[in-house]
Amino acid sequence: MKERVTLTLDTDLLREVDRRVDGFKIKNRSHAIELLLMQSLGSNVPKTALILAGGKGVRLQPITHELPKPLLPLHDKPLLQHILELLRKFNVKNVIISIGYKGEKIKEAFGNGNRLGMSISYVEEDKPMGTAGPIKLARGLLNETFIACNADELKDIDLIDMFLSHKENKASATIALTTVEDPSSYGVARLQGNRVLEFVEKPKKEKAPSNLINAGLYIMEADVINYIPDGYAMLEKDVFPKLAAEGKLFGYPFSGQWFDTGTLERYERAIKEWKDIR
Repeated sequence: MKERVTLTLDTDLLREVDRRVDGFKIKNRSHAIELLLMQSLGSNVPKTALILAGGKGVRLQPITHELPKPLLPLHDKPLLQHILELLRKFNVKNVIISIGYKGEKIKEAFGNGNRLGMSISYVEEDKPMGTAGPIKLARGLLNETFIACNADELKDIDLIDMFLSHKENKASATIALTTVEDPSSYGVARLQGNRVLEFVEKPKKEKAPSNLINAGLYIMEADVINYIPDGYAMLEKDVFPKLAAEGKLFGYPFSGQWFDTGTLERYERAIKEWKDIR
Protein backbone atom coordinates (compact mmCIF):
# COMPACT_ATOMS: atom_id res chain seq x y z
CA MET A 1 0.00 0.00 0.00
CA LYS A 2 1.25 3.47 -0.88
CA GLU A 3 0.15 6.90 0.27
CA ARG A 4 0.57 10.26 -1.44
CA VAL A 5 2.59 12.89 0.43
CA THR A 6 3.56 16.47 -0.37
CA LEU A 7 7.18 17.53 0.15
CA THR A 8 8.82 20.93 0.10
CA LEU A 9 12.49 20.60 -0.84
CA ASP A 10 15.36 22.96 -1.50
CA THR A 11 15.80 23.62 -5.23
CA ASP A 12 19.40 22.37 -5.29
CA LEU A 13 18.41 19.19 -3.46
CA LEU A 14 15.55 18.59 -5.89
CA ARG A 15 17.96 19.07 -8.77
CA GLU A 16 20.16 16.32 -7.32
CA VAL A 17 17.11 14.05 -7.07
CA ASP A 18 16.18 14.73 -10.70
CA ARG A 19 19.67 13.82 -11.87
CA ARG A 20 19.02 10.26 -10.74
CA VAL A 21 15.97 9.87 -12.97
CA ASP A 22 16.78 7.96 -16.17
CA GLY A 23 13.26 6.95 -17.17
CA PHE A 24 14.21 3.28 -17.04
CA LYS A 25 15.63 2.03 -13.74
CA ILE A 26 14.50 5.18 -11.94
CA LYS A 27 11.26 6.16 -13.59
CA ASN A 28 10.43 9.58 -12.16
CA ARG A 29 11.04 12.02 -9.30
CA SER A 30 8.74 10.16 -6.92
CA HIS A 31 10.52 6.88 -7.65
CA ALA A 32 13.91 8.50 -7.05
CA ILE A 33 12.85 9.90 -3.66
CA GLU A 34 11.40 6.53 -2.62
CA LEU A 35 14.69 4.79 -3.47
CA LEU A 36 16.72 7.38 -1.57
CA LEU A 37 14.51 7.01 1.51
CA MET A 38 14.70 3.21 1.37
CA GLN A 39 18.46 3.38 1.13
CA SER A 40 18.73 5.89 3.97
CA LEU A 41 16.47 3.84 6.24
CA GLY A 42 18.27 0.58 5.45
CA SER A 43 15.14 -1.05 4.01
CA ASN A 44 16.23 -1.15 0.38
CA VAL A 45 17.04 -4.89 0.39
CA PRO A 46 16.09 -7.88 2.53
CA LYS A 47 18.38 -8.30 5.53
CA THR A 48 18.86 -12.08 5.20
CA ALA A 49 19.90 -14.43 2.41
CA LEU A 50 19.83 -18.23 2.22
CA ILE A 51 22.35 -19.84 -0.14
CA LEU A 52 21.63 -23.34 -1.42
CA ALA A 53 25.00 -25.12 -1.37
CA GLY A 54 24.19 -28.77 -0.67
CA GLY A 55 24.39 -30.32 -4.15
CA LYS A 56 26.86 -32.98 -5.29
CA GLY A 57 27.91 -31.35 -8.58
CA VAL A 58 27.70 -34.68 -10.43
CA ARG A 59 28.27 -33.14 -13.87
CA LEU A 60 31.59 -31.71 -12.67
CA GLN A 61 33.05 -35.02 -11.59
CA PRO A 62 35.83 -36.02 -11.07
CA ILE A 63 36.66 -32.53 -9.69
CA THR A 64 33.78 -32.73 -7.23
CA HIS A 65 34.98 -36.06 -5.86
CA GLU A 66 37.41 -33.92 -3.86
CA LEU A 67 35.69 -30.53 -3.56
CA PRO A 68 32.05 -29.54 -3.14
CA LYS A 69 30.99 -27.53 -6.17
CA PRO A 70 30.63 -24.19 -4.28
CA LEU A 71 34.35 -24.35 -3.47
CA LEU A 72 35.54 -24.74 -7.05
CA PRO A 73 38.11 -22.00 -7.72
CA LEU A 74 37.37 -19.13 -10.05
CA HIS A 75 39.70 -16.12 -10.19
CA ASP A 76 41.56 -17.31 -7.09
CA LYS A 77 38.47 -17.57 -4.89
CA PRO A 78 35.68 -20.15 -4.45
CA LEU A 79 32.51 -19.86 -6.53
CA LEU A 80 30.51 -19.30 -3.36
CA GLN A 81 32.59 -16.28 -2.42
CA HIS A 82 31.47 -14.47 -5.57
CA ILE A 83 27.85 -14.88 -4.40
CA LEU A 84 28.76 -13.62 -0.94
CA GLU A 85 30.46 -10.59 -2.48
CA LEU A 86 27.30 -9.76 -4.44
CA LEU A 87 25.29 -9.87 -1.21
CA ARG A 88 27.86 -7.81 0.67
CA LYS A 89 27.87 -5.19 -2.10
CA PHE A 90 24.20 -4.55 -1.27
CA ASN A 91 24.75 -4.73 2.49
CA VAL A 92 23.11 -8.13 2.92
CA LYS A 93 25.38 -9.48 5.63
CA ASN A 94 23.22 -12.01 7.46
CA VAL A 95 23.68 -15.23 5.48
CA ILE A 96 22.48 -18.79 6.02
CA ILE A 97 24.20 -21.48 3.97
CA SER A 98 22.43 -24.79 3.45
CA ILE A 99 25.08 -27.50 3.23
CA GLY A 100 25.03 -31.22 2.47
CA TYR A 101 27.64 -32.94 0.33
CA LYS A 102 31.10 -32.28 1.83
CA GLY A 103 29.53 -29.47 3.83
CA GLU A 104 32.28 -29.54 6.45
CA LYS A 105 34.68 -28.19 3.82
CA ILE A 106 32.38 -25.22 3.18
CA LYS A 107 32.24 -24.56 6.92
CA GLU A 108 36.03 -24.70 7.11
CA ALA A 109 36.36 -22.25 4.21
CA PHE A 110 33.92 -19.59 5.45
CA GLY A 111 33.41 -20.21 9.16
CA ASN A 112 31.21 -17.60 10.82
CA GLY A 113 31.82 -15.05 8.06
CA ASN A 114 33.98 -12.65 10.05
CA ARG A 115 36.72 -12.73 7.42
CA LEU A 116 34.28 -11.27 4.89
CA GLY A 117 32.60 -8.88 7.30
CA MET A 118 29.44 -11.00 7.35
CA SER A 119 27.53 -13.21 9.78
CA ILE A 120 27.23 -16.76 8.41
CA SER A 121 25.25 -19.62 9.95
CA TYR A 122 24.49 -23.07 8.54
CA VAL A 123 21.65 -25.53 8.17
CA GLU A 124 22.62 -29.09 7.36
CA GLU A 125 20.84 -31.47 5.01
CA ASP A 126 21.13 -35.06 6.28
CA LYS A 127 19.98 -36.16 2.82
CA PRO A 128 19.35 -34.24 -0.43
CA MET A 129 16.35 -31.93 -0.02
CA GLY A 130 16.12 -30.27 -3.44
CA THR A 131 15.89 -26.51 -3.97
CA ALA A 132 12.90 -25.95 -1.66
CA GLY A 133 13.47 -28.40 1.19
CA PRO A 134 16.44 -26.48 2.66
CA ILE A 135 14.33 -23.31 2.80
CA LYS A 136 11.78 -25.09 4.97
CA LEU A 137 14.63 -26.53 7.04
CA ALA A 138 15.72 -22.94 7.79
CA ARG A 139 12.23 -21.60 8.49
CA GLY A 140 13.07 -20.67 12.09
CA LEU A 141 15.68 -18.22 10.74
CA LEU A 142 13.47 -16.72 8.01
CA ASN A 143 10.87 -14.53 9.66
CA GLU A 144 10.67 -11.74 7.06
CA THR A 145 11.37 -11.09 3.38
CA PHE A 146 14.54 -12.93 2.36
CA ILE A 147 16.76 -13.71 -0.61
CA ALA A 148 17.32 -17.30 -1.72
CA CYS A 149 20.13 -18.09 -4.10
CA ASN A 150 21.87 -21.03 -5.74
CA ALA A 151 25.56 -21.30 -4.89
CA ASP A 152 26.77 -22.50 -8.27
CA GLU A 153 25.83 -19.69 -10.67
CA LEU A 154 27.61 -16.39 -11.03
CA LYS A 155 25.31 -13.40 -11.23
CA ASP A 156 25.52 -9.65 -10.99
CA ILE A 157 22.06 -8.29 -10.14
CA ASP A 158 20.91 -4.93 -8.82
CA LEU A 159 19.27 -6.26 -5.65
CA ILE A 160 17.90 -2.85 -4.70
CA ASP A 161 16.00 -2.50 -7.95
CA MET A 162 14.85 -6.13 -7.79
CA PHE A 163 13.52 -5.63 -4.25
CA LEU A 164 11.67 -2.48 -5.25
CA SER A 165 10.08 -4.38 -8.15
CA HIS A 166 9.11 -7.16 -5.73
CA LYS A 167 7.41 -4.67 -3.40
CA GLU A 168 5.68 -2.74 -6.19
CA ASN A 169 4.19 -5.98 -7.54
CA LYS A 170 3.13 -7.11 -4.04
CA ALA A 171 4.73 -10.42 -4.97
CA SER A 172 5.07 -13.44 -2.73
CA ALA A 173 8.11 -14.46 -4.76
CA THR A 174 10.14 -12.73 -7.45
CA ILE A 175 12.49 -14.68 -9.71
CA ALA A 176 15.54 -13.12 -11.36
CA LEU A 177 15.38 -13.89 -15.08
CA THR A 178 18.27 -13.79 -17.50
CA THR A 179 18.26 -14.02 -21.29
CA VAL A 180 20.04 -16.85 -23.11
CA GLU A 181 20.32 -17.59 -26.80
CA ASP A 182 19.26 -21.22 -26.44
CA PRO A 183 16.93 -21.84 -23.48
CA SER A 184 16.44 -25.55 -24.18
CA SER A 185 18.59 -26.64 -21.20
CA TYR A 186 16.72 -24.53 -18.63
CA GLY A 187 13.36 -23.67 -17.13
CA VAL A 188 11.85 -21.01 -19.41
CA ALA A 189 9.41 -18.37 -18.18
CA ARG A 190 6.09 -17.60 -19.82
CA LEU A 191 5.12 -14.11 -18.73
CA GLN A 192 2.15 -11.78 -18.79
CA GLY A 193 3.78 -8.43 -18.16
CA ASN A 194 6.04 -9.21 -15.19
CA ARG A 195 3.73 -11.90 -13.82
CA VAL A 196 5.02 -15.44 -14.28
CA LEU A 197 2.31 -17.72 -15.65
CA GLU A 198 4.43 -20.86 -15.78
CA PHE A 199 7.90 -22.31 -16.32
CA VAL A 200 8.37 -24.69 -19.22
CA GLU A 201 11.19 -27.13 -18.42
CA LYS A 202 13.80 -27.64 -21.15
CA PRO A 203 11.61 -26.93 -24.19
CA LYS A 204 12.87 -27.30 -27.74
CA LYS A 205 14.43 -24.01 -28.80
CA GLU A 206 11.75 -23.33 -31.41
CA LYS A 207 8.93 -24.01 -28.93
CA ALA A 208 10.27 -21.99 -25.99
CA PRO A 209 7.77 -19.35 -24.78
CA SER A 210 10.64 -16.85 -24.32
CA ASN A 211 14.41 -16.66 -23.93
CA LEU A 212 14.08 -15.74 -20.24
CA ILE A 213 15.29 -18.41 -17.85
CA ASN A 214 15.43 -18.85 -14.10
CA ALA A 215 18.73 -17.24 -12.99
CA GLY A 216 18.75 -18.97 -9.59
CA LEU A 217 18.13 -15.97 -7.33
CA TYR A 218 14.81 -15.18 -5.64
CA ILE A 219 13.25 -12.67 -3.28
CA MET A 220 10.55 -14.30 -1.16
CA GLU A 221 8.13 -13.46 1.57
CA ALA A 222 8.34 -15.69 4.63
CA ASP A 223 4.85 -17.13 4.03
CA VAL A 224 6.15 -18.85 0.87
CA ILE A 225 7.59 -21.46 3.25
CA ASN A 226 4.00 -22.59 3.93
CA TYR A 227 3.78 -23.75 0.29
CA ILE A 228 6.77 -26.10 0.65
CA PRO A 229 5.92 -29.77 1.38
CA ASP A 230 7.92 -31.72 3.94
CA GLY A 231 11.07 -33.55 2.88
CA TYR A 232 12.59 -33.36 -0.59
CA ALA A 233 10.94 -30.56 -2.59
CA MET A 234 11.72 -28.42 -5.61
CA LEU A 235 10.86 -24.75 -5.97
CA GLU A 236 10.37 -25.25 -9.69
CA LYS A 237 7.87 -28.12 -9.41
CA ASP A 238 6.35 -27.94 -5.93
CA VAL A 239 6.17 -24.23 -5.11
CA PHE A 240 6.27 -21.93 -8.11
CA PRO A 241 3.27 -23.51 -9.93
CA LYS A 242 1.12 -22.94 -6.82
CA LEU A 243 2.22 -19.30 -6.54
CA ALA A 244 1.74 -18.74 -10.27
CA ALA A 245 -1.80 -20.14 -10.10
CA GLU A 246 -2.59 -17.59 -7.38
CA GLY A 247 -0.99 -14.69 -9.30
CA LYS A 248 1.72 -14.24 -6.66
CA LEU A 249 4.81 -15.11 -8.73
CA PHE A 250 6.68 -12.39 -10.66
CA GLY A 251 9.80 -12.18 -12.78
CA TYR A 252 12.62 -9.67 -12.73
CA PRO A 253 14.49 -9.66 -16.07
CA PHE A 254 17.98 -8.25 -15.65
CA SER A 255 20.81 -7.51 -18.05
CA GLY A 256 23.80 -8.05 -15.75
CA GLN A 257 26.31 -10.86 -16.00
CA TRP A 258 25.14 -14.44 -15.49
CA PHE A 259 27.11 -17.66 -15.88
CA ASP A 260 26.02 -21.22 -15.28
CA THR A 261 28.93 -23.36 -14.05
CA GLY A 262 27.11 -26.68 -14.17
CA THR A 263 29.35 -28.42 -16.72
CA LEU A 264 33.08 -28.38 -17.38
CA GLU A 265 32.50 -26.42 -20.59
CA ARG A 266 30.37 -23.77 -18.86
CA TYR A 267 32.74 -23.59 -15.91
CA GLU A 268 35.64 -22.94 -18.29
CA ARG A 269 33.68 -20.19 -20.02
CA ALA A 270 32.91 -18.54 -16.68
CA ILE A 271 36.59 -18.58 -15.76
CA LYS A 272 37.39 -16.75 -18.99
CA GLU A 273 34.52 -14.25 -19.13
CA TRP A 274 33.20 -13.50 -15.61
CA LYS A 275 34.06 -10.02 -14.37
CA ASP A 276 34.31 -10.01 -10.58
CA ILE A 277 31.80 -8.10 -8.44
CA ARG A 278 32.86 -4.47 -8.09
